[in-house]
Amino acid sequence: MTKQRTLLAFHAHPDDESSKGSGTMAKYADEGVRVVLVCATDGGAGDILNPRMDKPGIKDRMPELRKAELETACDILGVSEVYYMGYPDSGMPDSPANKNPEAFCNVDPEEVMERLVKIIRAEKPEVILSYDESRGYDHPDHVRVYELGLRAFKEAGDPDRFPNAGEAWSPKKLYFFATFTKKRFVTLNDAAVAEGQEPPYQGWIDSWDEIGFEEPEITTRVDVGDYIDLRTMALLAHATQIDPDSFWFAVHDEIHKKVYPWEDYTLIESTVETELPEDDLFAGI
Repeated sequence: MTKQRTLLAFHAHPDDESSKGSGTMAKYADEGVRVVLVCATDGGAGDILNPRMDKPGIKDRMPELRKAELETACDILGVSEVYYMGYPDSGMPDSPANKNPEAFCNVDPEEVMERLVKIIRAEKPEVILSYDESRGYDHPDHVRVYELGLRAFKEAGDPDRFPNAGEAWSPKKLYFFATFTKKRFVTLNDAAVAEGQEPPYQGWIDSWDEIGFEEPEITTRVDVGDYIDLRTMALLAHATQIDPDSFWFAVHDEIHKKVYPWEDYTLIESTVETELPEDDLFAGI
C-alpha cells in the first residue's frame, strides 16, 4: 500500500496556523495530503484584539476560546489532525506570563522535544513546516518553535534519541515560513493604490528596517490562489484575535489572487534532490 503523503506544520499559538501557510494547508488537504498541525501553546496570554469580542468574561476564558477558534479554523482548512500541546502562552519578554515556570518558553525543552518527536514518528510526515529565527518579532514562543522545530526534524530520525517515543522516522524536507516579506507587502500595497485605495501598508513598509525584519530567502513559492478565500475564513474564525477591520483585510482577496497568489517558504533541510526554485513542497519526494 502506498503511504499517504503527510505535511506537518508546527506553530506557536492558535491563529498562527491561519496567518502563516494556511492556504498551503488547504491546498494540500484538497489534493489528498494528510495535513497535521502541532500547536504549542494555549494562547492564553493574548489580548482581545477584536473590539466586538471585548465583553465581560471573555478574557478569563481565553485559552478555552482560542482552542475552539483553532478547531474551527482547522476544519475550514481541511486539517486532518490537531495536536494541541497546551503549554501556557509565554507572553512577551518581561510580561507576567513570561515568568510562569510552566510557560512554553520555560519548560524543559527535552520534555517538549520528546512529545514532538513522538508526534512526528507517529504521523511520519515527509515535509515539516516551522519558523525561522523570528528576527523583528522576538516572541519567546516563536523563538522556541524555531529552536525545537529544527531539532525535531533531525532527532526524530535518530533511534538513540527518545527510544520510548516510537520507531525512528526521518522527514525528507524542512521549510521555514517566509510569510512576512517586504517584497510581498510592497506588491500588495502598490496594487491596492492602483485600485484607488489609500496605501494600506505604507507606514509598515517605511519602518520595516527600523523594526528589524530581515528578508528571508524564498526558495519555494506555492500557488494558493484558489484557497485565499479559505485563508480569510480561517483568520476570521479567530474572533478574539482578528479584527475584521484590521490590516489583515486591508487588501481585498481578489487583489491578492491577482498580484500575489503565493505563499513563500525557505527550504532549510532536504534529504532528497530538488531543483530550486520550487513550486511544490513535495518536489523531489
